Amino acid sequence: MKFTGKLFLWIMVLVTAAFIAFGMWMLDSSFSRMLEQERQQASQEIRMFQYFLEVGYRSGEEYGEVYALQRALESMTINVDRTGSNCIVLDGEGNCYSGQQELTRLSGIVDVDEMIVRRNEAGENSYIWQICMDSRGYELVSMSDSRLGDKTYYLLVSRNIQGIYDTRTDTIRQYRVMLLVLLTVAAVCAWVLARYLTRPIRKLGWVTKRIAAGDLTRRSDYHQPDEVGELAESFNLMADRLVEQMREKELEAKRQEDFTAAFAHELKTPLTSIIGYAQMLDTMELEPEEHRTASHYIYTQGKRLEQLSHKLLELVSMEKQDFAGKPIKAMTLGENLWSTMRPIWDTRQIQGSIRMEQATLWGDSDLLLSLLYNLLDNATKAVGEKGQISLEGRHVRDKRSKTYQADFDDSEWGVSEPEDEPENVRKPKGGKWYGIRIRDNGRGIPQEEIDRITEPFYMVDKSRSRKEGGAGLGMSLCQRILQLHGGSWKVKSTLGEGTEILIRLPLTAPK
Repeated sequence: MKFTGKLFLWIMVLVTAAFIAFGMWMLDSSFSRMLEQERQQASQEIRMFQYFLEVGYRSGEEYGEVYALQRALESMTINVDRTGSNCIVLDGEGNCYSGQQELTRLSGIVDVDEMIVRRNEAGENSYIWQICMDSRGYELVSMSDSRLGDKTYYLLVSRNIQGIYDTRTDTIRQYRVMLLVLLTVAAVCAWVLARYLTRPIRKLGWVTKRIAAGDLTRRSDYHQPDEVGELAESFNLMADRLVEQMREKELEAKRQEDFTAAFAHELKTPLTSIIGYAQMLDTMELEPEEHRTASHYIYTQGKRLEQLSHKLLELVSMEKQDFAGKPIKAMTLGENLWSTMRPIWDTRQIQGSIRMEQATLWGDSDLLLSLLYNLLDNATKAVGEKGQISLEGRHVRDKRSKTYQADFDDSEWGVSEPEDEPENVRKPKGGKWYGIRIRDNGRGIPQEEIDRITEPFYMVDKSRSRKEGGAGLGMSLCQRILQLHGGSWKVKSTLGEGTEILIRLPLTAPK
């Protein structure tokens, strides 16, 4: 059964149970009030008959007991005829003094002797009553007693109450018809209400089917502040996240495909050269100079393949290894870089400088050296001979700091405002981050290609890069190293004028 049907069924069960319970209580309460009114009226009548009986007896008592009793019965009979009730007078031995015919009728439905016993047990100034039924309907029979002279006489009054039972029967019949009408109206309202309440759920189910069929743009448009609204909002968030993950997976698959294609292409060129020159050496008689040229090409292309394999291993190892950083002295990094780059710059007559302001960074020294070396190596290849390269490292200053410097401020480096800073980032004196700027006056990078330099195997000038032993993986490595350290960078470049790279590294471990 669908949820709409279940909701409708439960509403009808609850409404029906409520109507029946309320109707039964109302009918029973109404009948109890009518019966109590009849009982009170019977009590008043029997007390009235008792009063007339005692008054009549006392008025004739001076003429003897027999006359007094006769006078009392006559006085009572006159008042009995006025009320329309039936009254019987008898003594303790069962002798009837008035209403013999009525006593004969009641004896078939009431145990008079038992009522006398009950009356004696009830105590003085009280009366008993019970309901019985004969061919004329329901009768309310009540009994009291009076002390006349030396004897006790019992008054037995019967009152027909069939009218209140007839009224109850008519009321029940009317209530059944009314209940049927009410349940019919309630069923229509319950069905409409169930359909209305489950409409968002049905629509959410339809959206789910559309998404399952491939329409990933479908979302629930129910935004009410209730449980169904929260469910719809959670569903939309889940769908957005799933779509985002699917797109990420598709993009990742596309990148893997592009990576594989680029890798195969990068292998093809050096392998073709190696195979071609090796075949030439094997099948042809070459002059010494030609032999040296062929051997040189085989060597250089082999070195290129070796460098390519090393870069790939670095990428794979960084993806899989657990990264654990430690404190690093910034000046130590600068000294290591200077000792590595100085001979290369001297050979090419490049004016290079490395200045690192003292600070304690967080990370892996080998990876940071690889990051900075790759960037300096790219700058070296870009400037050629007699070029200019500079690396400068400082604390990133806040504009509100007294030590603020206009050429090294937060806005230039993309640092967030202090209130947006992560809580676990320690704020050192004078700055929260460490910035490194690398500048060169080389060839520069076209503006439309800056966003692609981190793609694996992508090279701005492919012929020059291959000639210089490049594989197009250096910037991909740099980006991955920055991600592991929680850092970021900006690349600014003007074609023909040079390139500037701004790097931002945290002074403490990122979250």
